[in-house]
Amino acid sequence: MKQRIIQEIEQLKQKDNLRELTLSDTSTLSLSTNDYMGITQNKQLYDDFTLKTKIKPLSMGSCSSRLLTGNQEAMEQLEEQLKGLYQRESALLYNSGYHANIGILPALTTKRDLIISDQFVHASIIDGIQLSASKSWRFRHQNYDQLERYLTKHRTNYEQVVIVVESLYSMDGDFADLSRLVDLKKRYNCTLYVDEAHTFGAIGEKGLGLAEQLDIISKIDFIVGTFGKAIASQGAFLICDEVYRTWMIQKSRSLIYTTVLPEITTLWNLHVIDFLAKQAATRKHLSNLAKDFAEKLGIKQDSYIIPYIVISNRKAIELSNFLKTKSITSLPIRVPTVPKGTARLRFSLTADMRIEQLDKVVEAIRTFEQNGTQ
Repeated sequence: MKQRIIQEIEQLKQKDNLRELTLSDTSTLSLSTNDYMGITQNKQLYDDFTLKTKIKPLSMGSCSSRLLTGNQEAMEQLEEQLKGLYQRESALLYNSGYHANIGILPALTTKRDLIISDQFVHASIIDGIQLSASKSWRFRHQNYDQLERYLTKHRTNYEQVVIVVESLYSMDGDFADLSRLVDLKKRYNCTLYVDEAHTFGAIGEKGLGLAEQLDIISKIDFIVGTFGKAIASQGAFLICDEVYRTWMIQKSRSLIYTTVLPEITTLWNLHVIDFLAKQAATRKHLSNLAKDFAEKLGIKQDSYIIPYIVISNRKAIELSNFLKTKSITSLPIRVPTVPKGTARLRFSLTADMRIEQLDKVVEAIRTFEQNGTQ
């Protein structure tokens, strides 16, 4: 077995596809973080949190699952806060977006059901589908005509059909057409599951995501959000009806059989969400920053995730290394994470960046394209 693994590692090296762990360089301008709202650089927010929480000792570990002794008052407060923001019946916390997607989808479906997902959904959703007993089918990315044709032909073959999408796709930075999906769900009597991992905190008047911006929160059956991106923390949540929350507590294995996050993390999530709900102007700034940067790169893009396609894994690595010499961090995204011929650098912008900083990135890319790494 070891020899086989050694051979496969060598093959990955030859294809410029070997993954490695590298330390984060805080001295560079990072364009690979999901800290969309610039929270990690907000010293005042951290100082306020420290002042608020220093009056009582906080546990740095929960040492139990939530169904045993791990449940905390802060967790229930956070769920109440989320319920209030979304104006929905229930919220349920998970340890991460990965935990949420691999736990909710198997608990929700049976062998009599079908899960339909966009071709480009996150690996956690794919794994959740594979862990379920249901049948599954994937439609071409954002191809809702293909989805509708399939529903027309096959919807009556299944007891329940769950349509699963992301509101913002992290590799291409494009938004789903949630309004059309809501229409399809209604006309074909389906369930709609939307992962708002890359929009929660950074899109919408209160930062609740694309569904809030489109005013269709009440029309989506399941909304998943994460705290590990724009909230600069850890954890995730499900927004749903109360009956589904109760069911997840019975059947969602990634919730039942894991030690919950420590109290300090939950309190930080409460603190940041309250702050971000009032940051509409910062979200507008982020949007304007992204539009300016994309335009200067010659890319048509509507989000703060901007892919710069370079085709090959080798060129993606070379461009990433070149930018590093200019104190810019942007890690290469390679095949097979993205389709063949679409290797790229994915520029994730944050609200604490300045136009002048991004202009230097554009200049560096132009230099590389003209002269290579020379």
